[in-house]
Amino acid sequence: MKRLHRPDLFCWSVFHAPLNVDFNGFAWIRPDGNVLIDPVPMSEHDLAHLRELGGAKWIVVTNVSHVRAAAELAKELGAELLGPQAEESTFPLRCARWLADGDTSVPGMRVLALAGSKTPGELALLLGEDTLIVGDLVRAHRAGSLMMLADDKLKDRAAAVGSIRRLAALPKVAHVLVGDGWHTFHDGQRQLARLVQQLETDAKP
Repeated sequence: MKRLHRPDLFCWSVFHAPLNVDFNGFAWIRPDGNVLIDPVPMSEHDLAHLRELGGAKWIVVTNVSHVRAAAELAKELGAELLGPQAEESTFPLRCARWLADGDTSVPGMRVLALAGSKTPGELALLLGEDTLIVGDLVRAHRAGSLMMLADDKLKDRAAAVGSIRRLAALPKVAHVLVGDGWHTFHDGQRQLARLVQQLETDAKP
């Protein structure tokens, strides 16, 4: 796994040819039990690395489209699954706990529920105050430029833009780690604000 901007965060990826981007999974290493977020399939090397770091206690899935390798890794590692509460009725996996907006049951992680994306209860995760992990709604198909999920995938564009505006209002976000594409380091809040401005400009007649 690749070490990220802080020593307790790692990332691994698989290349998605149709979009020409990486799909990313995350490992948050904690004394009270490691957390995987939207895990993609792991190579033998990455799985061995994760085991050296203590395996995983929980696996958080931000939305139904990011189930990815969650079930297989939960079984392999003996981890419990945590999913979005608003998707409980349609979620394909049995979760030990359902996460709603404002949930802080995992110390150091704040849950933000987003509206308007392609699924009703997509989650974003704030680690500390400066690191935001996003699933589908915010992505980056080009380095250095955040973007929103395509309009034809959204349930409600205005609500989706409002959700991104809420993320952009988080004052101390420096790092935006995306499930799809390129991560943004050191300039996250400004990049989110720039994205909101662009989306609002695009919406004007």
